Amino acid sequence: MSATLLDGVLLLAIVGAVSGLARRVGLLAPILLVMVGIIMSYLPFVPAFHLEPELVLGGILPLLLYAAAIQTSVPAFRRNLRPIGLLAFGHVLFITLVVGLAVHALVPGIPLAAAFALGAIVSPPDAVAATSIARRIGLPRKTVTILEGESLVNDATALVTLRVAVAATVGAALSWDAALRELAIAAIGGVLIGWVVGWLAAWLHRRTDDALIDNTVSILTPFLAFVPAERFGASGVVAVVVCGMYVGHRRPLLMGPASRLQMDAFWRVTQFLLEGFVFLLVGLQMRGIVDRLSYAWPMVLVVSAAVVGVVVVGRFVWVFPGVYLPRLLPRVRAREPQPSPANVAVVSWAGMRGVVSLAAAFSLPFTFPGRDLLVWVTFVVILVTLVGQGFTLPWFARWLRVSRDDPQADALAEAEVRQAAFRAAQRRLEEEAAKVGAPSYVVERLNALAENRANEAWERLGNPDREPPSEAFRRLRLAMLEAERQEFIDARDRGILPDEVRNRVELEQDLEEMMLSRRRRRDDE
Repeated sequence: MSATLLDGVLLLAIVGAVSGLARRVGLLAPILLVMVGIIMSYLPFVPAFHLEPELVLGGILPLLLYAAAIQTSVPAFRRNLRPIGLLAFGHVLFITLVVGLAVHALVPGIPLAAAFALGAIVSPPDAVAATSIARRIGLPRKTVTILEGESLVNDATALVTLRVAVAATVGAALSWDAALRELAIAAIGGVLIGWVVGWLAAWLHRRTDDALIDNTVSILTPFLAFVPAERFGASGVVAVVVCGMYVGHRRPLLMGPASRLQMDAFWRVTQFLLEGFVFLLVGLQMRGIVDRLSYAWPMVLVVSAAVVGVVVVGRFVWVFPGVYLPRLLPRVRAREPQPSPANVAVVSWAGMRGVVSLAAAFSLPFTFPGRDLLVWVTFVVILVTLVGQGFTLPWFARWLRVSRDDPQADALAEAEVRQAAFRAAQRRLEEEAAKVGAPSYVVERLNALAENRANEAWERLGNPDREPPSEAFRRLRLAMLEAERQEFIDARDRGILPDEVRNRVELEQDLEEMMLSRRRRRDDE
């Protein structure tokens, strides 16, 4: 095993251990991983881990974006398209402009175009940090949708803006028309390529019932969207997001249950490991960035504080007018309910930056004006927003008394749809049973099974002080499964049952137990 591979395995082991510790002590894993990475960077026996921009932007980012995109609700994304667009495009360009002007004013030796490059680097909230923290602290579904939608698209705006700023800095000056044209090509090209690859992936999924093939297609899909888009000058980020949302929205009709279960498990593990890896990697850059810094510390601290202030305050300055000013128009006011100031403040505070910003900073040419300073300031912005804002976001939401989604409303909606689904299932059962002449007792058993499942949702709306029959059924059936499993293990150990048979039965038991356990966890939430 090579040293590089061994280092990677050790990092993943640290991710697992630190994430497990974070859950046990009630901390947010991304914040703890960054802090552990910073400490590790100063330990003498820990090798230097250099963040490779190509690995992050071309290897890790497509996987994380695709994993998030296939889980994104397309109807919810459409309903919140205006606020998402104001954040993913308007906010990024606004922060780019303000940060660039501030840095150029403080350090005149850095050209304005180079200062705008820093603004583009630190402008997009991270695609992982905001939504992972927002979901874990239970923010309202609409707020999470807006943050998730922003983080899926804003990287494209920032990276294309960075490309324009770098070109202007190194002498390839672009007119405003050319810059806007490049942005348009990146966006439209990314949408078209993402749609084509999404359609192709859906076509492949629809024509196979092999779970392994489905997962192989799923792993390759984000790269099949990202690489051609980048090669043709479009936005690979937009292509991956569009492709993922296209496939995710149609997934229930594209593949069988075995493929969906296996794919969900794969992407959960992938997200867990890659998210933890990138947060740990951010912290591990601390020592190397400090060692390469060649500017005087007083000036460095002033610039760092100014940029952090602009990034944090600038988000409030953009978000509040962006939310309330359009509601002066009667059409917008009639179509969208007015959000509470508490929810708007939480969206403003949830502006954590992450590894994409750091990878973008490292991608600057080594001869780029003020490169060491720009990389350092980027790291400080990430550290302050991720640790400071991420750590205080749960407290901030509680202090503002941000209202959560009403579980009773969710249960009522589920119960009504389950009842409609039960009636549809009854009609289909009658039709199919009449065609094949099914025995009456089979029809009655299937009808009772569907009715019991429909009634479970109504039970959750009933008396909370009494154990619902469905919960008693789950509790007793789980105990029965445990006894059945032990009997099969004993039979295997006595040599009267082959392991192949026991493995097949174990799969059936595991699927049933997983379904019962997931229902119980959902009811406890």
